[in-house]
Amino acid sequence: MRGIAMNLTIRDIAKMAGVSPATVSKIMNNYPGVNDNTKRKVLDIIENTGYQPTYSAKALATKKSNLIGLIYAGKINVDFNHPFFNEVVTAFKKAVGSLGYDILIFSNEKFQQDNGSYLARCRHFHLDGCFIVAGEELESAIHELVQSEIPCVGVDIPMTGPNYSYVMTDNTKVSAKVVEYFYLQSLRDIAYIGGKKDSVIAQLRREGFLQSMKQFGLPVKEEWIQYGTFYEDSGYEAMKSILQSSSLPKAVFAASDMMALGALRAIRETGATVPNDIRLIGCDDIEACRYSDPQLSTVRQDKEKIGKLAAYMLNDLINGLAGIESALVEPELVIRKS
Repeated sequence: MRGIAMNLTIRDIAKMAGVSPATVSKIMNNYPGVNDNTKRKVLDIIENTGYQPTYSAKALATKKSNLIGLIYAGKINVDFNHPFFNEVVTAFKKAVGSLGYDILIFSNEKFQQDNGSYLARCRHFHLDGCFIVAGEELESAIHELVQSEIPCVGVDIPMTGPNYSYVMTDNTKVSAKVVEYFYLQSLRDIAYIGGKKDSVIAQLRREGFLQSMKQFGLPVKEEWIQYGTFYEDSGYEAMKSILQSSSLPKAVFAASDMMALGALRAIRETGATVPNDIRLIGCDDIEACRYSDPQLSTVRQDKEKIGKLAAYMLNDLINGLAGIESALVEPELVIRKS
């Protein structure tokens, strides 16, 4: 009978076996609670007809589409080639693929202008859940989605919702590890370059920096604390401001590698050198750190673990498992040449 299954549906298989479409779906997905004789009968029909289930067929019986929405959130959203989030999303994609899901990427440029709804679009495409990547200044549509019935997991978006969880690096520890390292190197004059003040991640790293400076009795000079975005040009401008201070720091912590690379450029323009005159540490451990001159020391965020955790947590939320708590991933200090 093989070869006749081109137009078969899950309802056809159920009718041939004398069972419900839901029973066929349970058998195809290897769920428990189905009589062995019934299972064997359905599997024989599937084998003999060569039937291959489609997503729509699965959705009909299980009310699941096996589709995950990927949202690059924020009024200033991150790019696909963003060195940190690109690796996180790649790890997420591999993990959800192994769990049987495909990904639908949301476009939000025109969508923002229309003041639309992510929630409405999720319902329109019958998505099982959403993976939300943090950008700057989250839209109100993200808050609406997080408070809905749609299972969602975010990266670097610490919010609460009935079916929401998030994964992020322990950002307080990120700064604490850097300050402790500088302290153990007998470096007391430490500057800080952070992200936007209203960014939750930037706030956590700033708080971690200030707390650790206080813990070790280190002086905090306001002129050595600068803010910007997590990009290279911003780090360059922030470092230029620090270099115009009445005195110069001996070490700088930039809260992203991109900002650290910008700071490195600004330091070089003055004729000073890294690390002889100023020590420099970034955060993220992007690929460029290995090829900068000198090689950039950094705090590594485990991007693969973050993406994989997000995938498995979202799958559990979709399948109604209770008690899925948010996860903080331990950072790792990586000392190179800077």
